[in-house]
Amino acid sequence: METNPIIRLNKMVFFTSSAIILFFSLYTMLFNDSASTILDITLNWVSHTFGWYYFFTASVCIIFVLFLAFSRYGDIKLGPKHSQPEYSLLSWSAMLFAAGIGIDLMFFSVAEPIMQYMNPPLIEGQSVQAAREALMWTIFHYGITGWSMYALIGIALGYFAYRYNLPLSIRSALYPMIGKKINGAAGNAVDVAAILGAVFGIATTCGIGVVQLNYGLHIILGVPEGLVWQTLLIVLAVILTIISATTGISKGIKILSELNIYFAIGLMLFVLFLGNMEFLLNAIVLNVGDYLSRFPSLTLDTFAYHQSPEQQQWVQDWTLFFWAWWIAWSPFVGLFLAQISKGRTIRQFVVGALSIPFMFTLVWLSIMGNSALDLVFAGNLDFAQKVTERPEIGFMELLSFYPWFGVTAVVAFISGFLFYVTSADSGALVLSSFSYKSQDNSALPPTWNRVFWAVALGCLTIAMLMTDGITALQKATIIMGLPFSFVMFFVMAGLFKSLRLEDFREASTQIHAAPVAGNVDIHNWQARLDRITAYPDRQTTAQTLDSVCLPALQAVADELANKGLSMQLTQTPDAISGLYQIQLEIAYEKEHNFIYGIHPIAYPVPMRPIVPEAQDEYYRLETMLFDGLQGNDLSGYTKEQVINDILDKYERHRAFLHINRETPGNRPIFDE
Repeated sequence: METNPIIRLNKMVFFTSSAIILFFSLYTMLFNDSASTILDITLNWVSHTFGWYYFFTASVCIIFVLFLAFSRYGDIKLGPKHSQPEYSLLSWSAMLFAAGIGIDLMFFSVAEPIMQYMNPPLIEGQSVQAAREALMWTIFHYGITGWSMYALIGIALGYFAYRYNLPLSIRSALYPMIGKKINGAAGNAVDVAAILGAVFGIATTCGIGVVQLNYGLHIILGVPEGLVWQTLLIVLAVILTIISATTGISKGIKILSELNIYFAIGLMLFVLFLGNMEFLLNAIVLNVGDYLSRFPSLTLDTFAYHQSPEQQQWVQDWTLFFWAWWIAWSPFVGLFLAQISKGRTIRQFVVGALSIPFMFTLVWLSIMGNSALDLVFAGNLDFAQKVTERPEIGFMELLSFYPWFGVTAVVAFISGFLFYVTSADSGALVLSSFSYKSQDNSALPPTWNRVFWAVALGCLTIAMLMTDGITALQKATIIMGLPFSFVMFFVMAGLFKSLRLEDFREASTQIHAAPVAGNVDIHNWQARLDRITAYPDRQTTAQTLDSVCLPALQAVADELANKGLSMQLTQTPDAISGLYQIQLEIAYEKEHNFIYGIHPIAYPVPMRPIVPEAQDEYYRLETMLFDGLQGNDLSGYTKEQVINDILDKYERHRAFLHINRETPGNRPIFDE
């Protein structure tokens, strides 16, 4: 079944997680009442035992990612020091923007403001204050709290995958703490928790979406609402996902999903310009102010002094559900954010992830939510009652009060269905990635595995809808989000421990190497000036590699071998320059290996007067250490100077290992 040695199935993770999901799905389908009872009992235990813990987890995530962004660690790149962003700022922003859009936004943008307005948790309903708090709660549940969870996982995956070349998997974040044990039971348990959380989070989105789509189809074509048509829609979405996975039309779906963004913006502007625009614009400003002023207190408000059954039920149905939902989705979205953010600093990543998607979400929720409330203010209480009783009809019912409903209903249905399909397709790919071991983070899992996860998502969604519809999905999300919430704390601990190594590495650069005596070139300023004003061509660079760099590294390697040290000297052709790279690696049993490489890098000629017209580029021989290219140039060095540079870097590496080893609470790590 598997022919690619670079990527192979992690049987323990795949079979364990798939068995749990399939058992859950079959049991739910065959024993509806029993499954519903078990869900209720488990949910009550989780809510009463860990309700405070969900609030605590959300708060810690916010503090941690903001600390990383605005501390000295914010300058660290998700990748080697020399790496550059693969996407322009505009393209990257657009992809972050797309990550914040989903069919659940269509569902809750109308349903939650109406429901919070009619039945607020703490104040009298259907009042001016209730209207303000309705939007405040809605924006809070979709605000930076959830995006901080996405950012946390995105930072961890990107940092360990692109800086340490570890698998693009949750287990990699635990490497600083448990080393090679991530390849054993502990790593498998972490990935199983990530898969279970992601599966139920995605299934919840799909379930919410399909119920809303069923109502849209009822409005457009008059088909009945119910499990039969919801199942047919799920089957259709699974078929499209399978076609995407097997025939390579993902580019087409990518184009459609990009068009979907324009559909969403079009619907938002349509409601803004044809609605009460003055009120909506004023409301946006007010909602932003309410959110910012109340955010700290809302984040830590566990409703400890509000003990009525209704208020406790509200916390469970809303805030606990959303925090668990965000946690469950964090491996999914975090992986996507990591894939598009290689080369960006942690500060750029956090600021972008916490602001760009949220700004659109805030405007969308404010426009749609306040438009719905404006209808209620005008006396349409029947609309509010319908939405309170059946939240899935809210978005379509709102559009029905505007012109050209026949057109906007079709656009909303197509947009929602495409959001559903692309979420399922992307979810299947992420779940496949977590269930495989890969030596190449760009290698895709086999098609059959993506098909399996697409079918599993469909089956789980149908099973939950058979039990108690959206309510059952919300219950399952709160329960299944709990295991991965524990993993998030290990992720934070592992990430912080690894980032501290950056401090130690920086401190080691302050260690001054022993002075070198008798080196004439160092004191000959004319020879030094000749070197730094030269722009060597390919032939000159090749000669330097052959006559200076390679002999220098070979001499050091021979001496290390004589001393009994384990080391390896490799020479790798450089496909871009036609030259070759050299790397010396000294192995340590349970600590960072020492890596010293020399890479020929071509650059355009900057100063034509001193360079022949026929020469279009020049080469720098740059040093590559563990954390990336160092930005120096060995061109024009003598063999002795290259050897001294190697020894300088090796001495600093030894200092780095010593600092880490002697720091209280630290132990040797990275034992590859």
